[in-house]
Amino acid sequence: MKALDKKLLRDLMSMWAQALAVALVVAAGVATLILAVGAYRSLDETRAAYYERYRFAHVFAVATRAPRGLMKRVLELPGVAAAEARITKNALLDIDRFTQPATGLVISLPSNGVPTLNRLYIRSGRLPQPGETTAVAINEDFAAAHDFRPGSQFKALLGGRKRTLTVVGTVLSPEFIYSVGPGDFVPDDSRFGILWMAEKAVEAAYNLENAFNSVSLSLRRDASQEDVISRLDALLERYGGRGAYDRDDQFSHAFLDSELDQLSAMARVLPPIFLVVTAFLINMVLTRLIALEREEIGLFKALGYGRLAVASHYLKLVMVIAAAGIVIGFGLGTWFGDLLTRLYGNFFHFPFLVFQRNVDVYVISAIVASTSAGLGTVRAVRSAINLPPAVAMQPPAPAVYRRLWSRGAVLLRHVSQLTIMVFRHLMRWPLRAATTTLGIALAIAVLVTSLFPVGSVNFMVDFTFFQSDRQDASITFASETADRVVQNVGRLPGVMVVEQFRTVSTKMRLRHNERRVSIVGRPAGTYLTGDMSQAPDLPPRPTGIDLSRLLNVKQEPLAMPETGLVLTEKLALLLKARRGDLVEVEFLESSRRTVRVPVTEIFQSYFGLSAFMNIRALNDLLDEGAVVTGVHIAIDERFEEVLYGIIKNTPALTAIALRKASLVKFRETMAQNIVFMTGVYSTLGIIIAFGVAYNSARIQLSERARELASLRVLGFTRAEVARILTTELAIVTIIAVPIGWILGRGFAWILIQGFESELYRVPLVIERSTYAQSALIVIGAVVASALIVRRRVNRLDLIEVLKTRE
Repeated sequence: MKALDKKLLRDLMSMWAQALAVALVVAAGVATLILAVGAYRSLDETRAAYYERYRFAHVFAVATRAPRGLMKRVLELPGVAAAEARITKNALLDIDRFTQPATGLVISLPSNGVPTLNRLYIRSGRLPQPGETTAVAINEDFAAAHDFRPGSQFKALLGGRKRTLTVVGTVLSPEFIYSVGPGDFVPDDSRFGILWMAEKAVEAAYNLENAFNSVSLSLRRDASQEDVISRLDALLERYGGRGAYDRDDQFSHAFLDSELDQLSAMARVLPPIFLVVTAFLINMVLTRLIALEREEIGLFKALGYGRLAVASHYLKLVMVIAAAGIVIGFGLGTWFGDLLTRLYGNFFHFPFLVFQRNVDVYVISAIVASTSAGLGTVRAVRSAINLPPAVAMQPPAPAVYRRLWSRGAVLLRHVSQLTIMVFRHLMRWPLRAATTTLGIALAIAVLVTSLFPVGSVNFMVDFTFFQSDRQDASITFASETADRVVQNVGRLPGVMVVEQFRTVSTKMRLRHNERRVSIVGRPAGTYLTGDMSQAPDLPPRPTGIDLSRLLNVKQEPLAMPETGLVLTEKLALLLKARRGDLVEVEFLESSRRTVRVPVTEIFQSYFGLSAFMNIRALNDLLDEGAVVTGVHIAIDERFEEVLYGIIKNTPALTAIALRKASLVKFRETMAQNIVFMTGVYSTLGIIIAFGVAYNSARIQLSERARELASLRVLGFTRAEVARILTTELAIVTIIAVPIGWILGRGFAWILIQGFESELYRVPLVIERSTYAQSALIVIGAVVASALIVRRRVNRLDLIEVLKTRE
């Protein structure tokens, strides 16, 4: 073995703790890259394989009632490879030992019993046979929530009649990887299920013999999707078609897309942070190591070792440390990636998972980490190879110290000499202190970035469930009905307040921008805060107007204007609409008119794209009377069970959303995802904090060992000597905390830009507790590293340290 290689091994053995700390930071960067990219690819490949094997459709459309004979013309459309008609209807479910009413989406199976598109993966049992009228296959998660097995029974309101249905099988569908009930924000498998029944049974239940109201299309590779959608809309228009749409607007697919975008955002934002810290740490360690080994470097050159040999020696040292970190990162990244993929597999409804461990991800992560480590060595190695042997073999010139603060002599009398020494050292080496401060600040920033989603979710919960949508339940009627039904709902036991609404599907256009959204009509002309003292000139508010409110960014209630559109901030951004702009609105149901409506207000919402109007103005635009599609209600908890029992037996109702149940499920779902991600990235943040703090303290000890030993000889105690290092580390940490908070807020903002989608937005809300936790965690890591270094101070060999050639 070459002499320099032997020295390399001795160096690694003597500085193993420092090397391990750096290697762990390298591992953190590699692991985050493999975690995010690996989970992204696994999830994407699983979805692609599922779609292909079970023939997930490309285009979807709904209508009111279209004849079966129309399907021949649908199949003749240019670019259509396959098409399948079916019936889909919402239904209220009555389940034994489950007090709350549940909602089911009933889907008819084709006459041969096996779908051509959106095929079903049978988990247990079988599919209903064509002649069976009460047999039903249900989605697996709904079955698990109620412990349903083949042979289990429950009741459902189908077409106004209550029927007892028998479960014959449990299935999964590529169409419902992510299934959310009407009015809910996240899946609630206990209150929403998918029911597949024989075609004839569904036709008879809903009086749709030889008709359909939903169609799915599969396209050829060379097909023009826009052209197919346009032609399909033309065919279905006279039959109440509500506008065809592609996968991008299919809810399950769109939500899965947004999750993939989140993983992509994490891969872009978090790994660079760790790799920057890696470069910083390696530069710090190597620069100070070379400063300590001046004499050895001079001796190497005097003995004939060239510049390249010296440079390669230190590069080898760095690459060995980086290689150890890369190997550890490979293991951690693969493990965390598999855990995250399984978490997504449980959250989404996949029948199988495809784990992707592509070699290129590991190669790229290794190259990026090695490059980052290499960049961190450039400055230090350059100083080593440019050091002349004669200069290197001489001790470095003593540091030049000046009076710290000439005008503060009186104040300095109250400060200990040890503290003055600390401040002098920091001011003598400002760049070194700044880099250490930046490293600790980056550790805090990573923790802020990891922990901030907790505050954002808490804000979303308060904004959505307590400030904006405050109703106890939202009920959807089987069809549009006159608003006098609101009075009937108000007479039900336990109903304290009723608020009507109407939902209409539309396409909105402004210049070249178009979006498919629903307009929700609400009562208007009244101040919406519930505090009439603030609006004495307004008429008395109608019953129930305070249940749901529109809020601006400052959480201030907005009054519903008498005319015009009120758009969500995200929808206004996508349409590039401002107050006063005239938006073209194409109604996809009822009169199917196209009108131009002014934008009168913009409000804040974190879920979906929607628009609101005065319900009276909306009905006028549709040239219809006072029509509603549902109501929001406030419920007296004492009468909940009685009310739910009545709702389960009311034929005019097809769906119900319960706010409290949605809130519980939302928090539960967010907790599952946030706990895992927060735990992983917080652990990695702690690694950074410890790596930076320990290396800083350890190198300071190596540099100042003679100085500290001299103080011991002069009579200073071990505690006083150790205080020099710990005080300096404490000052640097205190300065780093606010810098880390600022950087963390910036990183969090970058991250939420990647999270943003049309389905939901994450507000940038960082709670004080998040700042406090991030600071305390890093301070804890710094204290731990300081205690370890203090043990080394206590074990200083005074005679050996003072044997220094002057």
